[in-house]
Amino acid sequence: MSKTDPKDLRSARWFAPDDLRSFGHRSRMMQLGYSEEDFRDKPVIGVLSTWSELNTCHSHFPERVQNVKRGVTQAGGFAVEMPALSVDESFTKPTSMLYRNLLAIETEEIIRSHPLDGVVLMGGCDKTTPGLVMGAISAGVPMIYLPAGPMLRGNYAGKILGSGSDAWKYWDERRAGNLSEAKWVGIQGGIARSAGTCMTMGTAATMMAIADALGLSLPGASSIPAVDSSHQRMSAACGRRIVDMVWEDLTPDRIVTDAACRNAAIVAMATGCSTNAVVHLIAIARRAGVDLTLDDLDELGRSTPLVANIRPSGSQYLMEDFYYAGGLRALMRQLGDQLDGSALTVTGRTLGENLEGAEVYNDDVIRPLSNPVYKEGSLAVLRGNLCPDGAVIKPAACDPKFHVHEGPALVFDSYPEMKAAVEDETLNVGPDHVLVLRNAGPLGGPGFPEWGMLPIPKALVRQGYRDMLRISDARMSGTSYGACILHVAPESFVGGPLALLKTGDTVRLDLPNRRLDMLVEEHELTRRRAAWKQPQARFQRGYGYMFCQHVTQADQGCDFDFLQSDFGRAAGEPDIF
Repeated sequence: MSKTDPKDLRSARWFAPDDLRSFGHRSRMMQLGYSEEDFRDKPVIGVLSTWSELNTCHSHFPERVQNVKRGVTQAGGFAVEMPALSVDESFTKPTSMLYRNLLAIETEEIIRSHPLDGVVLMGGCDKTTPGLVMGAISAGVPMIYLPAGPMLRGNYAGKILGSGSDAWKYWDERRAGNLSEAKWVGIQGGIARSAGTCMTMGTAATMMAIADALGLSLPGASSIPAVDSSHQRMSAACGRRIVDMVWEDLTPDRIVTDAACRNAAIVAMATGCSTNAVVHLIAIARRAGVDLTLDDLDELGRSTPLVANIRPSGSQYLMEDFYYAGGLRALMRQLGDQLDGSALTVTGRTLGENLEGAEVYNDDVIRPLSNPVYKEGSLAVLRGNLCPDGAVIKPAACDPKFHVHEGPALVFDSYPEMKAAVEDETLNVGPDHVLVLRNAGPLGGPGFPEWGMLPIPKALVRQGYRDMLRISDARMSGTSYGACILHVAPESFVGGPLALLKTGDTVRLDLPNRRLDMLVEEHELTRRRAAWKQPQARFQRGYGYMFCQHVTQADQGCDFDFLQSDFGRAAGEPDIF
């Protein structure tokens, strides 16, 4: 139901009553240099910015905040910048995933505890999108997501470079002795040329597209390059729109529905999404009370063709090309009836209405359904005695010869052990071996790090091999590629079957039948299980301790159990005395 009286605004609880407490609130606003006419009887909009001087993806956000505030003012609102945890992918260790839920908690509590009628969420770097969205869904006020946008194409020596993907590619060439120091440094300087997120279809681009497809962004906002002037105009438009959303009382529970989550999953599959889409989309859905499962995602993956020819699943193009080809609106229009066009969005209109007039301008970048990059979607979910609760693989990003594969396991219990071994040119390994890294899941990592793209052993690199089957309970960067099986659940650190695998055991992948098994007799597995001992907890205090006490496994979204919608009653509005 729409609001018509300023007294119905949430912020009026802080500013409207004629009492001593509201006098204090108004007084402190005047201390900031504002007059009452600046903020009284107007929607107060929180602009939650995840900027920091170490978050390169968001280095343009200080300017974009001003763009948003301009739009809020134009629409008759009052904007306040609220800094939120800047979870960057490059510098946050041991992994930014450890802090996604912390950002979600902070977002929810910033909104709940302050006089905010609506919020603009500014994110883009991998974990900022799900963290902000999860927290805002739980808080329940009107919200709109402003995506950071991808950086410009990389370039060196006349060659186009893609984030992450080319770093891995050229590092293997460096290890093989095929790349000089001067060229390596040149690539280092040319691969990231502007503000913005990775310009491959990595996790950042994936999650921005998912927020867009959920209906939480202005239509097509996720495709705009960070430094394009259209991004400035889009930011101001976000400011204008959130004010109207407050008056319309358009809250996220009306937008993030079962249909919206299904739409987002289909779009993710069609774009060649990061494997990280699985864990984040499940977590987002469950915050909204939507029971999205691994099996749901696998079903949609089987029926959704991959039509975005963007690296690493595609062969050539990057996000800048995708934008020029029509962007996400064009791709969604291409998907036609596979999407539920009746889903409501932040525009106040349906998804179908938002897609009217969208066109594809380059059908090699955004392929027609009749000529997909890959006949099925980006991801597949595996089951078997190695992963009874599931594991994830990206079939389109690996050599088809590995879709059915059987070979001996080469098992490592830690990343340092694995890293040392693969650099040893005398390592006894062949191209049919299956590299395995365990103790790298939500609890084992700790925090579920992106260690899943295990380096090819140098001995094989020098022989010309560039891919092999790899398995881990870790995650993998969305910019990565190869025959990597990830998110093995339950993880080995809690006694999942991966903990029982030994070097030399035969592992079988049967992708068409969605199976991953170790060919070990059950009585032998029973004996190994009885001998297994729980590793020592990674944290003894602090946030890490809380994380380990409450994080769910990969197949459940790795959210904190006490933050999911079915855990208990929400706190509601704060008392003001």
